[in-house]
Amino acid sequence: MIIHYPIHEVSEYINWIYFFHAWGFQPRFATIADIHGCDACRATWLASFAEEDRPKAAEAMQLFKEANRMLNALDADYHTHAVFLLAEANGDGDDLLLDGTRFPLLRQQTAKRNESEPFLCLSDFVRPLSSGQKDKVGVFATTVDAALEQLYAADDYRRMLVQTLSDRLAEATAERLHEDVRRNHWGYAPDERLSVKELHYEKYQGIRPAVGYPSLPDQSVNFILDQLLDMKQIGITLTENGMMQPHASVSGLMFAHPAACYFSVGKIAQDQLADYASRRGMSLEKAQKFLAANL
Repeated sequence: MIIHYPIHEVSEYINWIYFFHAWGFQPRFATIADIHGCDACRATWLASFAEEDRPKAAEAMQLFKEANRMLNALDADYHTHAVFLLAEANGDGDDLLLDGTRFPLLRQQTAKRNESEPFLCLSDFVRPLSSGQKDKVGVFATTVDAALEQLYAADDYRRMLVQTLSDRLAEATAERLHEDVRRNHWGYAPDERLSVKELHYEKYQGIRPAVGYPSLPDQSVNFILDQLLDMKQIGITLTENGMMQPHASVSGLMFAHPAACYFSVGKIAQDQLADYASRRGMSLEKAQKFLAANL
């Protein structure tokens, strides 16, 4: 399934905390996105900061104003894009089977303070192959029009503004897509009615780990996702290391299990690295490169 979204349909899903973080602002300055845009509300918001912080708050206010002005201008000519597959799935040890394609995963290995806590793997949230019953997992990728990242080449400020907005729009498209999937395309939560703020706090059932997340750290699994999704349908290509182009792109998996939760694989030992490399069909040296941060 391929969906093309007008920018105004996904911009309301932007998590402005991460936008402002990219510009060096603390999360408290991102609250400008939560207030009414009238002069009185803006003045009240500005006055809520200590006097020494008001110049920074005024900068954040101006940046937010310019970002929204740019979003309105981009809306006339550009879209964001999503491709989604609802795959038949089973867990097979630390692997997922997605429409018959094997997707190797990693399991937590680092000792925990609470010995009763399980060592998690994403395959735990899917019916095991031994059950004889098929389950489902969502597979997705989102991106922006490639031309967005090339805009304003002669203007450093506006180029950075459009690039940081592009990153946020790709993430916002994933948020909007996930909502559409839960309520309609998969339909396991048809009555869900959450505010955007609640979506950002992950109040929905299930999880949406993206490639690069702590539970899915190996960037090279994008090659497996590409086999399933054919990402070039929405303009995404992969480098030899599995990095997506355009840079403002997101890919990953969707799980519906009520107990599914986000977690970090953390550090793994050489035995799991060797096992993972074998399951991925790659050399140990190559696996080490993709999982350097987890060793």
